[in-house]
Amino acid sequence: MEEHDRVTTEATGRQAAAHATAQEAAAQATAQAAVPSGIPSLDVRDVTVRFAGLTALDAVSFTVRPGTVHALIGPNGAGKSTCFNVLSGVCRPAAGSVRLGKHELTGLPPHRIAGLGVARIFQNLALPPHATVEDCLLLGRHRLTRAGFLAAGLRLPSAAREDRRHRERVREIAAFVGLERQLDRPAGSLPYGQQKLAELARALCMEPRILLLDEPVAGMTAAERRRTAAVVAGVRDSLGISIVLVEHDMGVVMRLADAVTVLDFGRRIADGAPADVQNDPAVVRAYLGERADPEETAS
Repeated sequence: MEEHDRVTTEATGRQAAAHATAQEAAAQATAQAAVPSGIPSLDVRDVTVRFAGLTALDAVSFTVRPGTVHALIGPNGAGKSTCFNVLSGVCRPAAGSVRLGKHELTGLPPHRIAGLGVARIFQNLALPPHATVEDCLLLGRHRLTRAGFLAAGLRLPSAAREDRRHRERVREIAAFVGLERQLDRPAGSLPYGQQKLAELARALCMEPRILLLDEPVAGMTAAERRRTAAVVAGVRDSLGISIVLVEHDMGVVMRLADAVTVLDFGRRIADGAPADVQNDPAVVRAYLGERADPEETAS
């Protein structure tokens, strides 16, 4: 009898372990669903931007390796936003190039760059406040929609099937960022931190290969910053999407970034691992200013 109980217990344990493994595999498959394949590197080479004689970027170069978080930091006015504008096609450089794998992005309009898999989130909120969260996320599926206006309007079977697929993916991504229970709520009614997550989710709905995040935790509470940072890490670790991050919160940068490029007055002054950049004397001077000479202070 005891031997029978032992065998039964072992069999039950093996079944439970197998079930747990199957659940983990299913969850991983859901997270990986529709993940862009073959994420390429993003190469920025000698990019120069001038505005009316002012050099906003001066021969800036860096490479975003596939599936990494690459932080772009620097004091106010360093050229970070200008760099993002170049990467997303809002601004055309006077010299240099930007390549995403085999694709030359330099000079392409924003919609063409978005079509190649580059999604951008701005610092300021840009959600339709009265639209539901689900409808906001569906906007991110627009570039992937194949049904025409007429087919959608007539609710043809092909259009209805495509709509169901898009809504299913929206629900998966909402669950990924923790907004699955908010899909029916107006976007403007969400707390600020959740609205920022909704913008991130909308960008993920584009199935991007490169994600440009402009100060994703700015204005958040400590709890919201932790939550958002965890989601961003999940985007890299679970989805393998490359991320270019502009952020003033150095704690978030140092926790998330695999590599850091530092700009100051439009020039690259440091590039490398977070720990190395953090201790670079040029970076310290850029953020804190030159330390006065004690003898000069005394005189």
